[in-house]
Amino acid sequence: MKLKKGLVQVYTGNGKGKTTAAFGLALRASGAGFKVYIGQFIKSKAYSEIKALKKIKNIKIEQYGRGCFIKRKPKKIDIEYAQKGLGKAQKNIMSGKYDMIILDEVIITLKLGMIKTKDIVNTIKRKPRSVELVLTGRYCPRGLLKHADLVTEMKEVKHPYRKGIKARLGIEY
Repeated sequence: MKLKKGLVQVYTGNGKGKTTAAFGLALRASGAGFKVYIGQFIKSKAYSEIKALKKIKNIKIEQYGRGCFIKRKPKKIDIEYAQKGLGKAQKNIMSGKYDMIILDEVIITLKLGMIKTKDIVNTIKRKPRSVELVLTGRYCPRGLLKHADLVTEMKEVKHPYRKGIKARLGIEY
């Protein structure tokens, strides 16, 4: 099943829920019979949502990271992982094999200088008309926002971390 016109969606902001929203969209698309590819940047752990999505036959997920979050300047190897990941993602976008492509946490790689905004903009411009492209991550640059059809900003109003409540299995990871 192909979309007549695939759009570009961005989930950004400092609040919780960007990855969850994108993965929920993958679940919905899968239920409609679409083939979904998820490329997850920076992260590498087998989070609960990764384990669940890997059980769904028309969703393929690959991780392009070495850790969880990068709170320091990225190392050369982190940049290499991100660049290789972008190359894989671009091949999958152009392959015609997938109806939806999700590039999870790709936006934070722009802020960290691991990938250039122009490379993502060029990817958007070259994507096949029928592919829905979803980008997630904090700190979305204006230069990217103007190429999106839908932008949702997750805004933190209150978070349990501020009370010292640690991440919980099945809820935050």
